[in-house]
Amino acid sequence: MTHRFRMSLLATGAAAVLALAACSSSGGKQSEEESTNAGTADTPRMTIAFITHSAPGDTFWDLVRKGAEDAAKKDNVDLQYQADPDGPGQANLVQSAVDKKVDGIAVTLAKPDAMKANVTKAAQAGVPVVALNGGIDAWQGMGVLGYFGQDERIAGRAAGQKLASDGAQKALCVIHEQGNVGLEARCDGAKESFPNIEKIYVTGTDMPGVQAAVTSKLQQDKAIDRVLTLGAPFAMASVQSIKDASSQAKVATFDTNKELVGAIKSGQVMWAVDQQPYLQGYLAVDSLWLYKTNGNTIGGGQATLTGPAFIDSGNVASVEQYANNGKR
Repeated sequence: MTHRFRMSLLATGAAAVLALAACSSSGGKQSEEESTNAGTADTPRMTIAFITHSAPGDTFWDLVRKGAEDAAKKDNVDLQYQADPDGPGQANLVQSAVDKKVDGIAVTLAKPDAMKANVTKAAQAGVPVVALNGGIDAWQGMGVLGYFGQDERIAGRAAGQKLASDGAQKALCVIHEQGNVGLEARCDGAKESFPNIEKIYVTGTDMPGVQAAVTSKLQQDKAIDRVLTLGAPFAMASVQSIKDASSQAKVATFDTNKELVGAIKSGQVMWAVDQQPYLQGYLAVDSLWLYKTNGNTIGGGQATLTGPAFIDSGNVASVEQYANNGKR
């Protein structure tokens, strides 16, 4: 068992214990008002800025945000969620949060070069900052307290190994956001363990364009028998692309949503690499609350890993109930 994995388990367990403790903090019959507030931490109200690089309509971020909101509700936190897929724009949101004198910042670092200056300034100004989801190779140099996510290159290697074990011959890796270091790491990692893989760049905010680009590539290269996407919506678009191209290729993906879990169950998609986005959002907010109220840090200076794990036909039934609740 690796050090990172041990720390991930400890962090997850700590969050569960805190949640149980909060929920059991009062007993006996409750009024309607008390019931509504059950499980809320009895600590001063604090404000946390939650700043991501999400693009409009990407359902992955609904899961991250749900985790953050659930932790904020438990911890008596005013959660201010903002997003900008443009690196400099996201960096400006960090500076705005500092100017507003928030109590903490949770931020993604998918474009670390654009983020470094403002994130470092936030930490130097005394604002506690944690990172999540993107920037696993960059966060430690910015004064950030901790990181919650998966190592994308390791996840990519695991995906490539699974492609090989599935009997794939040639794969197309669909990158939906140029400049995102995590997405590049996924495809590069997959190529390390499955060399016959080709990248294609699409604009993730233009889903008809994504579908058309994948269709065209499949029509041009009949040797492609796997399409590896890096997000659930793009997997579903690729399912249609395969039909449009009259291709025999099969789809696998990173990340899930309710529709994607259903597609695995029905056999439209082979499998998904799950990094537990709900957990990333939850731990990011909860870790800031722990730091502000008790001086705790999580991870011991190392990333707290939330993935990767695989969801396929063998275990999809056990995940389905959580996907239906909007948490997987």
